[in-house]
Amino acid sequence: MNFTKEEKSWMLYDCANSAYSLIIVTAILPVYFKYVAGNGGLSEQTTTVYWGYVSSFSTFIISVLAPLLGTLADYMGNKKRFFNYSVLIGVIMTGMLAFIPQNQWEILLIVYTLSHIGYQAANLFYDAFITDITDNKRNDMVSSYGFGIGYIGSATLFVVVMLLITTSGFGMLNSVLAIRLSFLLTTIWWLLFSIPMLRNVKQHYGIDAVQNPIQNSLKRIVKTVKKIQQYKRVLGFMVAYFFFIDGVDTIITMATAFGVDMGIKTSNLLLILLILNIIAFPCTIIYGKLAQKFGTKKMILIAIFVYIMICFYAIFMKTVLDFWILGILVGSSQGGIQALSRSYFARIIPREQANEFFGFYNIFGKFSAVLGPLLFSVTTQMTGKSQFGIASLALLFILGAYFLIRLKENEPVNEI
Repeated sequence: MNFTKEEKSWMLYDCANSAYSLIIVTAILPVYFKYVAGNGGLSEQTTTVYWGYVSSFSTFIISVLAPLLGTLADYMGNKKRFFNYSVLIGVIMTGMLAFIPQNQWEILLIVYTLSHIGYQAANLFYDAFITDITDNKRNDMVSSYGFGIGYIGSATLFVVVMLLITTSGFGMLNSVLAIRLSFLLTTIWWLLFSIPMLRNVKQHYGIDAVQNPIQNSLKRIVKTVKKIQQYKRVLGFMVAYFFFIDGVDTIITMATAFGVDMGIKTSNLLLILLILNIIAFPCTIIYGKLAQKFGTKKMILIAIFVYIMICFYAIFMKTVLDFWILGILVGSSQGGIQALSRSYFARIIPREQANEFFGFYNIFGKFSAVLGPLLFSVTTQMTGKSQFGIASLALLFILGAYFLIRLKENEPVNEI
């Protein structure tokens, strides 16, 4: 495909935020948090539980704010402004992770929470920009290429970070300083790949500004909720999305902590996560191409089926090879299910209210992610085994598939 300048700039931001997701949320910070919390006197099992709880809390905050932020962003000019502020907060807080003392796990969790809120808020506005930069016929491929480029970009930085950590900065740093440097590199990477988006992407669809935007936005939210029965297809998809994306996000968030509990060495974990991202690039593009041929809904259901297999496979995991197989399965469908969910939703909502609807998309998606880590943590705490925590997530995927199957397929339109 010949992508436009705006499409390319929009896709490159996936390169920026994917690095944060991989290095901070998934790979390095969870392991580093266990080290810092251990210095503060916490046990291994307790650190895994706390990581799950703080992931739930940060997601809960942005979930509550998402509808209001999205509705405010529908006013012309606000979407870009809010995106800029969110990126700034996320970047600054991520950089601060490098300067927290080695035994202050409470401060580390607070700063991480703020960085995660900035990251998630920026993604809210970023996702909604897909209705501004492309049309319905192209958005499956644009969304898939965005996720694909994100995986390649994050894998590239991840290789650099792995080299720093495994070689202790080529013999010039200790392991803790190497990890802290990786946080700074992630900060710079995030900011660098945000520049095309900041410069070239504009808000083309929206509503006229009003004198009391907050009051007016609250009224619009209430009006939309009251008329929600008119949006049956949108509502049906969001209910399905609520469940299956919760499982996806929880596996991403808890994967490293789960691996540590299995006794897998940090070096093996990092290598597995790298290969996962490399596999995810072509697989995400393939999902986009197959969606054009067989339909977006069918390909989302296939991805859900893969995740159900992942959850049940986790029960029998005992070796490093098992974790490798799990990582490959996740890499095959992680990007596809996220990219196609975003493009499918963008096709069935009004363009002028894209931010408001993506606000609801986020509250269904992100608020659901309060449930997943909580389910994982409670199950792990009750059974004493992280494998059962992963297995419990199968319930979320089964419910998601059930509600998605019930959706009636109509011609995708941006007018309701």
